[in-house]
Amino acid sequence: MQRLLFPPLKALMGRQYLRLLARRAAPRAQCDCIRRPLGPGQYSTVSEVALQSGRGTVSLPSKTAERVVGRWLLVCSGTVAGAVILGGVTRLTESGLSMVDWHLIKEMKPPTSQEEWEAEFQRYQQFPEFKILNHDMTLAEFKFIWYMEYSHRMWGRLVGLAYILPAAYFWRKGWLSRGMKGRVLALCGLVCFQGLLGWYMVKSGLEEKPDAHDIPRVSQYRLAAHLGSALVLYCASLWTSLSLLLSPHNLPETRQLRRLRRFAHGTAGLVFLTALSGAFVAGLDAGLVYNSFPKMGESWIPEDLFTFSPILRNVFENPTMVQFDHRILGITSVTAITVLYFFSRRIPLPRRTKMAAMTLLALAYTQVGLGISTLLMYVPTPLAATHQSGSLALLTGALWLMNELRRVPK
Repeated sequence: MQRLLFPPLKALMGRQYLRLLARRAAPRAQCDCIRRPLGPGQYSTVSEVALQSGRGTVSLPSKTAERVVGRWLLVCSGTVAGAVILGGVTRLTESGLSMVDWHLIKEMKPPTSQEEWEAEFQRYQQFPEFKILNHDMTLAEFKFIWYMEYSHRMWGRLVGLAYILPAAYFWRKGWLSRGMKGRVLALCGLVCFQGLLGWYMVKSGLEEKPDAHDIPRVSQYRLAAHLGSALVLYCASLWTSLSLLLSPHNLPETRQLRRLRRFAHGTAGLVFLTALSGAFVAGLDAGLVYNSFPKMGESWIPEDLFTFSPILRNVFENPTMVQFDHRILGITSVTAITVLYFFSRRIPLPRRTKMAAMTLLALAYTQVGLGISTLLMYVPTPLAATHQSGSLALLTGALWLMNELRRVPK
């Protein structure tokens, strides 16, 4: 065929065009990736994921992409943990109401001149916290609490960028599977919601309350919602990251293993609830009402547990009841973790899983020691901040153990 066609073409088009035509007609290089049969909707290479979604080819293998995405989400969960810790310190130093307005871009530039600082200080003086609590505050003292809140807000913006920018890049590159795209979208949406919820919380402490003579503070309900959404974001990011980075164990599905898995899930939920109850303790300054342990004052059950009416209000608004509930939840959590640890020792488990159970037990008793010390020493800021950080570490340990025990899909 070439002998029949090339002479006339050579005469019409010339040799240079024929060389170009021959190069274009050369067979395309075949991908040397081996396609392995996986579950439905799964592909052995990211290029196949991209082709399935209608995009062009991508040369990054799927296992490498999973590790990259997993490490990214691990870093994201670390930034969320930093935001939670910094937010706790902001609350402990009573700095959260120092910035009295919210602008996404404008407030990123702090005051630089003396005139700008004085104008910012005058705005703060118009709100209840200055009038009732800080009426003798100097400009230097105001700068400290202002920078504390400013740091928390700027860190929140960093968290948003850490999620949204890499997510857009990975999406464009085709490194996200269909299921992962939905999860990443949910995480990015939760980050944006978290920022709005933070300002909604701060607004509750800036409102004038003519009938109230108490110290101005944010609503404990909004504080709990703000912390709770941050914990959900942290847990979802960390769980996804661990699932991508840690290879699952092919454990035999015995009855004991199923019971251990359910118990681990319940214990993790209890740890989450205990951490969330800490928001009500912080919001009501409930750590300052009974600074003794194990008794509350002179009795095991204080008399002022049910001061408010209706009774349900006491659970969320009575500082005595809030501290009592936090104690009970903490003791129940450490008891459940202890039982979980000894239960896990009765089952043959991989070394990494045993290490996770042992780490969770050590974190639980460390956290209890920090909580009792914080209470007995009248809530010093460094110790209280360490206790709040410990709740996040304990939740991390619970998630790690859950991930170790997860069922491998068939």
